[in-house]
Amino acid sequence: MTGIVVISGNPRAGSRTSTLASAVGSAIAGRLGAPEPPLIEAGAIGSGLLTPGDQRTQAALAAITDANLLVVATPTYKGSYTGVLKVLLDQLPAQALAGKLAVPVVTAGVAPQAAAAEALLRQLLVELGAITVRPGLPVVEADLAESVAIAEKYAGALDW
Repeated sequence: MTGIVVISGNPRAGSRTSTLASAVGSAIAGRLGAPEPPLIEAGAIGSGLLTPGDQRTQAALAAITDANLLVVATPTYKGSYTGVLKVLLDQLPAQALAGKLAVPVVTAGVAPQAAAAEALLRQLLVELGAITVRPGLPVVEADLAESVAIAEKYAGALDW
């Protein structure tokens, strides 16, 4: 196991969702005394997600299955997680995340939308066998400028 891995399901690399996800991963790593976690940007893999045997996709999947804690972040698209995140995670075999902790992180325009999408992301992670940390972290877009502070507060409130 390689520790913590951060996954951003935003179609655009370097997004505010990716920034929040990285901040959450860093804050958790700091609390656990773990090294700075790598970031997998699903959107940066691009069409390789749909190409059998793509090296970048295979490397991402290997990092995900080797981790023992995942921070999985997505913006809310059409009331749920993004398709690019789903395409990445759909390539994992059944129960590929069994025994792994997963932190669902969701951004949205309004709080109810973020909470609803967080519940759907949690279901997806549980379907893959993950043990999801409760509570997850739904964040409204208006608060994303405070990503580091939000991440520190969230990580500090978790019972490790």
